[in-house]
Amino acid sequence: MATGTNLRTYFEGTWHEGDVPVMKAGDHGAWLGTTVFDGARFVDGLAPDLDLHLDRVNRSAEALMINPTVTTERMLEIVWEGLALYPKEAAVYVRPMYWGIDGGHLGILPDKGATGFAVSLEEMPMAAPDAAMTLTRTRFRRPVLEDAVVDAKAGCLYPNNARMLAEAHAKGYSNALVADALGNVAESASANVFMVRDGEVFTPIANGTFLSGITRARHIDNLRTNGVTVHETVLSFDDFRTADEVFLSGNLNKVTPVTEFDGTMYQHGPVTRRVREMYWDWALSE
Repeated sequence: MATGTNLRTYFEGTWHEGDVPVMKAGDHGAWLGTTVFDGARFVDGLAPDLDLHLDRVNRSAEALMINPTVTTERMLEIVWEGLALYPKEAAVYVRPMYWGIDGGHLGILPDKGATGFAVSLEEMPMAAPDAAMTLTRTRFRRPVLEDAVVDAKAGCLYPNNARMLAEAHAKGYSNALVADALGNVAESASANVFMVRDGEVFTPIANGTFLSGITRARHIDNLRTNGVTVHETVLSFDDFRTADEVFLSGNLNKVTPVTEFDGTMYQHGPVTRRVREMYWDWALSE
């Protein structure tokens, strides 16, 4: 079941109307989970960092040991062909994906000779700027590279995210603030996380347990370009309890204010609002 509406699917060399079936029951991706994807946004005629998202899906495929078969340049052409079918004012989620088809050694190792590829486009509105989330702790943690393919945006990682979200929802919260293997804050269950204290911005250092997002990097660059001090560092849960503001950073909604972490309340403050403004100012300038 799709999340958005007005879907279009690129598969086997052409664009199709609707949510087209692309995977067979015997495909390696269907029964052993060798799937990778990425997400980009098309909003008001803009597709910020689209090339970086498409490039990352190829790197994710390589990390999951499946062969990326479409160059970033060709993928850009394909995506823009599909986006041309939508009104300029549409908000569209762009999702390129690969999956393994055949099994190699013992059926477990994917055969690099056969890789599935598709792009899914679906209209999905951006959340309102004041649409906030609340966070709680979860007993589930981010894995390390020795345990999981954390250097890929891989579908097989998301059941762990789902467990985090289910636990948070059961406690009455909308998302979870998640620890890495050492017990320090990594990110939320769905996006990278930032905190603000005394006008300076802090975010967990990318230590290999979570994807250091493209939008995260864009925010850091925008903040520093505008004279704001940004610390990429080790952060504890107690650090977040002393923050003035907290916000999430992800492709889907770019900036999401956080109003609570386990009873600690935050304002939807000026830095969070400014981060959103800087992002769209940058996107328009590009």
